[in-house]
Amino acid sequence: MPRSSRVALLVVVVLAALPTAAALAAPRMPVGFYDDPSFRWSPDTAKNLAAAAKANTSIVHVLADWSQIAPTKPSDPLSGSDPAYKLSDLDALSRTAAANGLQLLVTISQTPKWANGEQTPNHPPNNLNDLRNFAQMLANRYNGTHSGVGTVTRFSIWNEPNLQLFLTPQFDGTRIVSGETYAKLFMAAYSGIKAGNPLALVAAGETSNRGRNHPSGGGSDSVAPATFAHMVSLADPNLPFVAWATHPYPTQYKLGPSQRVEYPNVALSTMTKFGVSLKQWFHRRVPIWITEYGEQTAPEYPAYLGAVSYATQAAHAKAALKLAQANPYVEMFIWFIFRDSTRQTWFSGFEKASGAKKPGYSAFASAAKNIDGQSVTVPAGKPFSVNVDVPLLANYNGRGATLGIMYRLYHGKTSVFDESGGKLAANQTVTFQVKYPVPKGKTYLLLVAATDRGGVTSHRWVAVTGA
Repeated sequence: MPRSSRVALLVVVVLAALPTAAALAAPRMPVGFYDDPSFRWSPDTAKNLAAAAKANTSIVHVLADWSQIAPTKPSDPLSGSDPAYKLSDLDALSRTAAANGLQLLVTISQTPKWANGEQTPNHPPNNLNDLRNFAQMLANRYNGTHSGVGTVTRFSIWNEPNLQLFLTPQFDGTRIVSGETYAKLFMAAYSGIKAGNPLALVAAGETSNRGRNHPSGGGSDSVAPATFAHMVSLADPNLPFVAWATHPYPTQYKLGPSQRVEYPNVALSTMTKFGVSLKQWFHRRVPIWITEYGEQTAPEYPAYLGAVSYATQAAHAKAALKLAQANPYVEMFIWFIFRDSTRQTWFSGFEKASGAKKPGYSAFASAAKNIDGQSVTVPAGKPFSVNVDVPLLANYNGRGATLGIMYRLYHGKTSVFDESGGKLAANQTVTFQVKYPVPKGKTYLLLVAATDRGGVTSHRWVAVTGA
């Protein structure tokens, strides 16, 4: 029997043997880590990425700091080969992430001096076309059609723009102006990204967890995340983002993910209210991506500054994931960071600087196993097509490669098994047909095994809701 046939038979046996109780776990969103030092600049990048993937994760969040990538003005801003661009570390990450079954979410942020009149990076560009060109260059370079570099499937625009630390000004007198500024930044970057890669998913926000909503008189002006989102909607309620990204850290680590906060600050405890507000302001359901959450541990970080014990971090990590899973709006969860690095970074990793694992690693991995996946909405009552992330197969195959699909669709206490097929797309996905309808208002779970001609197989859970 050919190798591919033997692998296909093994996949059938594995899928057929899975208990229907597995569907009760409801995996439905990407889970991952945000840690540039460990995944881009460490001598142990390959080891770190492999360990992150083994924690049952599927995505890596990374920062594209415009001020660092383009410290001098490029002569050809749309070409990633322009010598002004410093992209070697991002190139390497984009190549190696897929080999570990990981996709990338890239946040574009921070303006170089040449683009904002020699000011600090938190000042927006004088000409928004400069930002558009940079975003288009990145999206095109990593759109999955260029050899030698990998693929970026998701982008977000600006880091914590509700803080003056990252975007100034926040106020004109007492009037909040950062929301209007951000709406313009978003559209400039969005138009560039879509020009470079029409398949890319683009999120807005990346908001900090809290803000004051009034000028401080110093350099720490801030706007509460929900207020900031509202101001953005007033500037442009039709911004075409696919999700709102936010960072619901506890104000004190010991308070953990269940901390109660006063809205319009946003924590996991106010996430549903935030989701309802976003729907009202933008006139559509808005998925929420939690793209940063973390708690620093002692003794690496001083206990008197609020660090928690290893045991507490582990318990809080599992609780945060479960709260995210239970929330009707949250569709991504990313922990900051993966591995402790230097005193210039946080000590919230699940690995110590030595690489030794803290208890949080196994706690996070066990919870993520039952959460990592995808969510899709399909027309109710009829067969449907579904688009599934398969970055591992993209590592071994070019776009257009034929993939075999075997799937099991769980509904209640029963399930059905079937086969299909599809072509690998440039954005590391495969689309295929499912014969069995999902009733309106019901959510079924789909377990997919996609296999290439060489026998490499990628498994993915998808929560499918009929609408």
